[in-house]
Amino acid sequence: MAQTHWIIFSQNLLCIQSLEDSISLPQCINSLGLEAYADEAVELHRDTEATLLLLDLRHEQVDATEITLASLREVMLSGINIDFQHIARAWQYAQFLRTHQFCGQCGSSTRQVKWEMARHCDTCQHRSYPRVSPCIIVAIHDGTNILLAKGSRHTKTNMYSTLAGFVESGESLEQAVHREVAEEVGVKLKNIQYFGSQPWPFPHSLMMGFIAEYAGGDIVVDGHEILDAQWYRPDALPHIPDHISIARDLIDHTCTLLKQNS
Repeated sequence: MAQTHWIIFSQNLLCIQSLEDSISLPQCINSLGLEAYADEAVELHRDTEATLLLLDLRHEQVDATEITLASLREVMLSGINIDFQHIARAWQYAQFLRTHQFCGQCGSSTRQVKWEMARHCDTCQHRSYPRVSPCIIVAIHDGTNILLAKGSRHTKTNMYSTLAGFVESGESLEQAVHREVAEEVGVKLKNIQYFGSQPWPFPHSLMMGFIAEYAGGDIVVDGHEILDAQWYRPDALPHIPDHISIARDLIDHTCTLLKQNS
């Protein structure tokens, strides 16, 4: 029998339950005193094993003692027994619903479309869909070393990672790779190869990963987004991202290639 799981956001945090040795999503809202919100739930997913329902309480608090509030990054690392992609999708949809109560074309109220993830305006027939922001992320190597950079957001953790950035209007993904790398560390690339992608709900990105070869130029960081960048041997890496991210996958794959070719 399919189980029901509630993805509940309160104060921009996810409601989770600790049951014995596992962390899970609530399976019933009545026991949490939230039955009055049942009509506001949005079905996100249904198959033979599970039904996932979204309930966005915004700034409302959940008073149930068995509920803990956690950030998406904390949940991502927690080993919760629900595919994180479902939780990421729920957060992006919650953000969409919050910001599309009114039509962006004529200003009228919109209604929820029942059969797809969209809001519809009956006044002007404009239909809105959740925003997805394409981003590139690239691992750069010179055949021996991998280039890793420390961003301004990671001064406390001293974490080094691959380079990434948003795709601008009118750009191809490859053009975005060249531009972002030139802007952030000043080097040139060749042989750009697609690696894979990952939805990233911070807040609504789609990360598209590449591996590229160094083609010349000295490292010159921009000093704003990137504070430091260095070449590292695969066996002497600095502090790098966790395994849940495509950045770590890119680093691991590139280092494996370098070790095989050494």
